[in-house]
Amino acid sequence: MNTAEQSLELLARVTACLPGGGERRSGQDEMTATVADALEGNGHAVVQAGTGTGKSLAYLVPIAVSGQKVVVATATKALQDQLADKDLPFLSSRLEEPIDFSVLKGRSNYLCLQRLKEAEEAESEPGLSLDLDDAALDDKTLKKLRLFAETSESGERSELADVSDRAWQQVSVSRQECPGANRCPEGESCFAERAWRRAAAADVLIVNLYLYAIDVAVQGILPEHDMVIIDEAHQLEDIVANAAGRYLSPSRLAAAAAATRAVLADSDAPKAVDDAATALRDRLEPLVGNRLPEGPPDELGSTLDLVSGRVADLLNDLRAVPADAPSDVSSRAIRARQSISSVLDDIGCLRWATDDEVMWVDGPTHNPSLRSTPLAIDKILAENLWSQRGAVLTSATMPLHATTQFGLPSSTVEVDVGSPFDYEANALLYCAADLPDPRSQGHRESQLQEIESLVSAAGGRTLALFTSWGAMQQAAAHIEPRVPWTVLQQGEGSKAQLLKSFIENEEACLFATMSFWQGIDAVGSTCSLVIIDRLPFPRPDEPLLQARRERAGADAFRVVDLPRAAILLAQGAGRLIRSATDCGVVAVLDPRLATSRSYRWALLGALPPMRRTRDRSEAENLLRGLRGD
Repeated sequence: MNTAEQSLELLARVTACLPGGGERRSGQDEMTATVADALEGNGHAVVQAGTGTGKSLAYLVPIAVSGQKVVVATATKALQDQLADKDLPFLSSRLEEPIDFSVLKGRSNYLCLQRLKEAEEAESEPGLSLDLDDAALDDKTLKKLRLFAETSESGERSELADVSDRAWQQVSVSRQECPGANRCPEGESCFAERAWRRAAAADVLIVNLYLYAIDVAVQGILPEHDMVIIDEAHQLEDIVANAAGRYLSPSRLAAAAAATRAVLADSDAPKAVDDAATALRDRLEPLVGNRLPEGPPDELGSTLDLVSGRVADLLNDLRAVPADAPSDVSSRAIRARQSISSVLDDIGCLRWATDDEVMWVDGPTHNPSLRSTPLAIDKILAENLWSQRGAVLTSATMPLHATTQFGLPSSTVEVDVGSPFDYEANALLYCAADLPDPRSQGHRESQLQEIESLVSAAGGRTLALFTSWGAMQQAAAHIEPRVPWTVLQQGEGSKAQLLKSFIENEEACLFATMSFWQGIDAVGSTCSLVIIDRLPFPRPDEPLLQARRERAGADAFRVVDLPRAAILLAQGAGRLIRSATDCGVVAVLDPRLATSRSYRWALLGALPPMRRTRDRSEAENLLRGLRGD
């Protein structure tokens, strides 16, 4: 039997062991065979797999059969946890030889034993200054961190919830700072290095998609592997562009200066870099919100030259630290050199504009950032990824022209395996066609009345998704005193805490913005109504998209804005039906979905095949029926 046949046979055995006996899903079978063929031929495939397909097992089973070393990259922590805590252990327990799998995170997620040691020394010797945040690293916190270092197997930040982020920053290092195991006194015991060695030995490695994107952009971050599965691949373009970008800010310069003071006690270079940071802030502040299509203007260019010279002087002073310096001094000097070399490299890239990059200034006025990112990521992926290994990209909502957009080979296989859920029977799409246009003055007040009526009909049980923070706050303030049910609001707790409260309190409402449009599950009647306040077209002033629109010319809306809105709308609507028994209403409170002749069908075509109505009473009657009224 070939890999596909073996995979389908194993899939049948494995799914039969699922609770309730499992069931064969034609879409899952098709995806399994597609992934198996890609693995066997070192090929490339794009698989759109709707909710309920069982796509995790559809790619994990062929991996197990193939015997290859495969990286699975996901965009959300929820899916990483599902793979590591549920899917892989379940599959592994059904195999003659268990799968050796591991999870690898970015270096700053692991406790740095060397930095902890230096912090403890500074605490015991008050005269020793390491430019640490003393308020964050008090004696109690240091003892807690030491106990954690001595008892934890992984040294991961996620295991230490009762230590502040400020404190953690003092005892962790970024990729740019770390000198590597061979040059660090604690290299043999390093948690991050241990995690990397486990990852290198594993058959299946689970990583965050951003970490994988850094590996694509920089090369050499992850262990060698034969194949990659990119799940939630609709986010690939933005994540790769972000990972391949460069930035410079006053706080980054200040941090570089602070890292050297304990090592260069007699040098004026740290103070000079601090002064350069102030000059950079003053030069960037008037430019916040502006794109720089011609690169840095003359005055900013001169400031960057000044900053570059000051940072280079700092690096030269660090290089003069003698090789026979005490190990802790040497270690700090190496870390500082690593970090400052990265700053210099970014300044060099930001100094001059190139045709294939977008440059702009953003951030708060007290710490504005100069940023650049690739205009397109197809060449980066083609050269650094697709030419080196096979890949399967999958999501419930893949871009329409994914192969071209991602620079995939022309031989790439593309399939849409659908969803096993009966959307026609279980879901109703209501478009509030009678509301005023979202750009008109009376829209907001009418929309608030619409939300109130729908939430009342649903008896709470609502996930309300908004395209702006202000719209969410205004709606929550309007609804909360008018309904008897709990109204949870983004910002009142962590994402995990809010989702847990929403699921546990069946009649609660959750009002949220963009981070809740995708990657969350609220199965059952707790989410009977999904409200979307308006079509999620991207902001016209977003610098990267501005540049992509200019490149697309007359086709800008069709090529740039419409596909992004379609994917995000489908993701938001996809929060409603998360299991075969879920029922409810998706209410889009933007009449353009019903009235626009130029793009409504493109948006509707991206949504699951729900029944559609413009009649609010039909939606309200369905919602009341779900409550038993």
